[in-house]
Amino acid sequence: MPASMALPSLIMLSCIALLQFPAITESQQTGITRHYQFDIQMKNVTRLCETKSIVTVNGQFPGPKIEAREGDRLVIRVVNHVPYNISLHWHGVRQLFSAWADGPAYITQCPIQLGHSYVYNFTIVGQRGTLWWHGHISWLRATVYGPLVILPKTDVPYPFAKPYKEVPLIFGQWFKADTEAVISQALQIGAGPNISDSHTINGLPGPLYNCSAKDTFKLKVKPGKTYLLRIINAALNDELFFSIANHSLTVVEVDAVYVKPFTTETLLITPGQTTNVLLTARAEYPGANFFMKARPYSNGRPGTYDNTTVAGILEYENPYSFPPSSFNKNLPLFEPMLPSMNNTSFATNYTDKLKSLANTRYPANVPQTIDRHFFFTVGLGANPCPKNKTCQGPNGTMFSAAVNNVSFVLPKTALLQSHFTGKSSGVYTSDFPIMPLIQFNYTGIPPNNTFVTNGTKVLVIPFNTSVELVLQGTSIFGVESHPFHLHGFNFFVIGQGFGNYNPDKDPSGFNLVDPVERNTVGVPAGGWVAIRFLADNPGVWFMHCHLEAHTSWGLKMAWLVLDGSLPNQKLPPPPSDLPKC
Repeated sequence: MPASMALPSLIMLSCIALLQFPAITESQQTGITRHYQFDIQMKNVTRLCETKSIVTVNGQFPGPKIEAREGDRLVIRVVNHVPYNISLHWHGVRQLFSAWADGPAYITQCPIQLGHSYVYNFTIVGQRGTLWWHGHISWLRATVYGPLVILPKTDVPYPFAKPYKEVPLIFGQWFKADTEAVISQALQIGAGPNISDSHTINGLPGPLYNCSAKDTFKLKVKPGKTYLLRIINAALNDELFFSIANHSLTVVEVDAVYVKPFTTETLLITPGQTTNVLLTARAEYPGANFFMKARPYSNGRPGTYDNTTVAGILEYENPYSFPPSSFNKNLPLFEPMLPSMNNTSFATNYTDKLKSLANTRYPANVPQTIDRHFFFTVGLGANPCPKNKTCQGPNGTMFSAAVNNVSFVLPKTALLQSHFTGKSSGVYTSDFPIMPLIQFNYTGIPPNNTFVTNGTKVLVIPFNTSVELVLQGTSIFGVESHPFHLHGFNFFVIGQGFGNYNPDKDPSGFNLVDPVERNTVGVPAGGWVAIRFLADNPGVWFMHCHLEAHTSWGLKMAWLVLDGSLPNQKLPPPPSDLPKC
């Protein structure tokens, strides 16, 4: 290279490096401020021997890792270079008094249009552990996602032995087709969307799929060392079982909240959830390799789903070889035994083991008195087929989904902005039903009328309201689990069961001492779950099923938490660069 070109090239490389890695500045908070640049870009990626152009952050798939400490402030500038509108959600971040940074399109913000940018600015308050970020508009999160790791404060240790190394494991789904076309077609004909072509670990399908042996994630370990696996389920539509052959996993955290440790051969993780586990490698070199596998848990789901298995490989460093870090791919390869895909008994037993630490340092602050009780039915329904059109949903209708029989319709402007400016007329109404308007045998014989109502309704509650919510699954078009995610809050899972919730008997079994605290919970197939939370965060907060097909059909709603009376209980004004619709 000529000397005259060397300096400009060096400057360009330096600029690219600055875009990929965070800048760190001083902060008035307890931590530091970390700056990230996220460029939304198209990228050609080859999987399963086929190449397609996907939406990425900084050209990476999966996207870049965000790392911070509890108390740090994150300033993430997002620039959209693709022909799709985009918004990003920082899944599980409490966003205390920073609702403008939460990210779901048309809920807290309008999406970022081509050629525009937005700065997400928020502080991590009282959280540490594994969360994640993802696209939050249409089905773009199929490829737009990455880990968000929150380390404890520098002088605070983990409540377990410090691991030798930490490794993110992100499950996903890969579609050969354009996912925007997949959901668009499904919504037009009223049928279930086409299924994915593979599952992935860290973006790789693994050797069980055709043409994918070279695209296999390999976890390389040293004998006797303990590894912290930060596991994230970013799959669009599948809950997953996960296991590593001949190795046990110790669960120590879910959804960035420490839990009482327990050991399991297999874990269950729904879309939206995170789970941290400790993996201790065998003390001696085993002379073998070990499959790590994940495949769906599905009980009663109507229609088809991707029932394939993704595999990675656990490889041991050989201390007796030269060099000592050599790995031998020709060793025997052991396989784990995963539960059957409809093993609800395993799923129930696993979730029952999850308990908060509930100690002095990490208390379980379960609301003991409740201001408002709510009962929501969640499940599938139908919309009539439009005239002069053929629909492929149940009995010639169009698949839909609803909470308390209201199928949520996204507005054309953001709910939070409409509320804050006092211009909500024509955008939303405040009459979301607090219980089903028509009662029926929710998990028994479905009613004759399976049609839903459609609208943009929010549920308004005062600041600092203590809430108890029962989410009741329905069996209108078959029973299935629904992983529900609540934005802006953690909640305590105080009880769950099968069949119809009984308000006279079931509360006697609620756990108000050490229930698990999380942000995403699976409503059991053909059952119910009860949660409690304190509405101490003003704003408009999305709550939705994290199966993307169901969200697209309307299985979602929004809470509007009003400002409190004190100055420090009010949502600040929006930033000047808030995207416009």
